[in-house]
This record gives sequence, structure tokens and C-alpha cells, in this order.
Amino acid sequence: MSSEDRKSGRATRPAVESAPPGRGAGSGRADYSRTTRDVHVSVRSFFLADQSQPEESHFVWAYRVKIDNQGQEPVQLLRRTWQITDARGRTQHVHGPGVVGEQPLLEPGESFEYTSGTPLDTPSGFMVGTYHMIVPSSGENFDVAIPAFSLDSPHQTGRVH
Repeated sequence: MSSEDRKSGRATRPAVESAPPGRGAGSGRADYSRTTRDVHVSVRSFFLADQSQPEESHFVWAYRVKIDNQGQEPVQLLRRTWQITDARGRTQHVHGPGVVGEQPLLEPGESFEYTSGTPLDTPSGFMVGTYHMIVPSSGENFDVAIPAFSLDSPHQTGRVH
């Protein structure tokens, strides 16, 4: 099941990109990104070798999410829904309030970043999800798509995602 790191969630003003859209900094792997109703979500996953035990079929990933409000009105993240699928096609459904113990309110131009993680018993998988949002001024609810992203480890033979 997914766990979330409460300490790393933070809002920033204004949103500043550290890499061109669609590309990540650091490892050279592309970020996965998607925009729904002027809310841009980008995700980058990292295999955690130090927390994984391949000989015991235990593989762990962290993922860093950035949520940017590119719209003209404040929005708030109320809940999240994840589908986590392993290499055998087994899917876990994870639902909960907010992210990392928060329900961030994003003013226009603000962003929120957090890091979380998930274990699998296979050396690869993928995740996809939805943030359930609200426009506080009108009470309108809407969903923001979290792009599907790959969970690949060096223990997977060939790239499957």
C-alpha cells in the first residue's frame, strides 16, 4: 500500500519549473505529466535499492509529485485515488483524504510538491490516479488526472512499461 511522507509536502509561490515541461532534472528520465482544467500534475519515480530486497521479492519506489495551479481561481485537493498495478497485473486501489496528511489549497500560480512511495512484490509495475478537487468559491467538485507512470527496477529484464 502507498505511504506518504508528511514532512516533504509544501506549497510554493509562484510555481517555478526546474526543467522544461515533460523532462526531468537529474537522472535524465522524463517526468510523466498531464493537465486537467488548468491543474498540471507531474510525477517522477525512483527505485529505492536500499529499501528493496529482490531476493525476497520486495521492491520499493518513491515518487515525487508536483501539482501546479495554472488557472485563474483557487483550487483545493480533497482526496486521492490510486491504482497500483504490479508486473503480474494485480491492482491495488488506494483511496484517502488529501496527500501527505494535507489538503492543499492552491492559489493561482501556486504549486504543491510531495514525495511518497509504494512497495511491490514484482520488479516492475505502474501507477495511475485521480485527485478529487474543489473550487472553494463555487463549491464545484472536479477530478484531476494523475498521469500513469512506470515503476521500473534494474531487476526487471527488459523494459515493460
